[in-house]
Amino acid sequence: MITNPDNVMRPDDGDAIRHTLRLTQERAGLPVVFGGQVRDGVLHLLQFVGVRTTAMRGLDIRSGAGLGGQVLARRRPAAVADYRSAESITHDYDAAVAAEGIRSIVAVPLVVSGTVRGVLYGASRGSAPLGDRATTAMVDASRQLAGEIAIRDEVDRRLKLQQAVAADMDLLGSRIAAEEVRQVHAELRVLAQDVGDGALRDRLLEASRRLAGLGTAAEPDASSPLSPREVDVLAQVALGCSNAEAARRLSLLPETVKSYLRSAMRKLDAHTRFEAVITARRRGLLP
Repeated sequence: MITNPDNVMRPDDGDAIRHTLRLTQERAGLPVVFGGQVRDGVLHLLQFVGVRTTAMRGLDIRSGAGLGGQVLARRRPAAVADYRSAESITHDYDAAVAAEGIRSIVAVPLVVSGTVRGVLYGASRGSAPLGDRATTAMVDASRQLAGEIAIRDEVDRRLKLQQAVAADMDLLGSRIAAEEVRQVHAELRVLAQDVGDGALRDRLLEASRRLAGLGTAAEPDASSPLSPREVDVLAQVALGCSNAEAARRLSLLPETVKSYLRSAMRKLDAHTRFEAVITARRRGLLP
């Protein structure tokens, strides 16, 4: 089970818990160790070392229920000398514990950045309380594992930040590229009106027509309802130009620009200048 399905590079935290449990069993001489991860406020027991049955495997421990639930709720270690007769805990899971035959248990929370991410257990089948050595080993193991998981979390955070920045840069690059295409398109149309060579003018207009089809699924509308001058005006409006600015760039009077714009809006069935620009882009008349 992958802790973070969005990050295939991150090792499974469950494997880290199992490895920690094995080391702790050897160091503390505990007959049985087990544990699990917390998801959505519920502790799922999935890692076991030294068990004889599958009675506890897959148990879901609710906050406040049993020894593990108490640790989950209070976020601090707890222990019982005889699980079945302990008065300090609820007995929701007695059947599974009895089937495994364990009695003396210590449970330690795995706390990462103030949140309980799991619980580690050490247990024996005798009723004598587990000694300080076992409890200390469990607490130390939990702290070390919490530090490792915190590092993994930080790596995940930085990777996500890097991916977000890269996505923003891609988006910014796309916007800059689109704006550059629109600038070139508008300039080509202005140049076409200024040249006296008819063949060159046609080549410039053809280049602008091809630019208009970039970035859209629509093919340039060969039967455009707009006149060349109406396209010229809309190209300037698409750059954010006012009527006066468009007039200056196109060497026209502001009233003439306004007239062309009104005509283009009417032909495109647009109610505003910006709606006209959007409609023209959808029809492949503007980039």
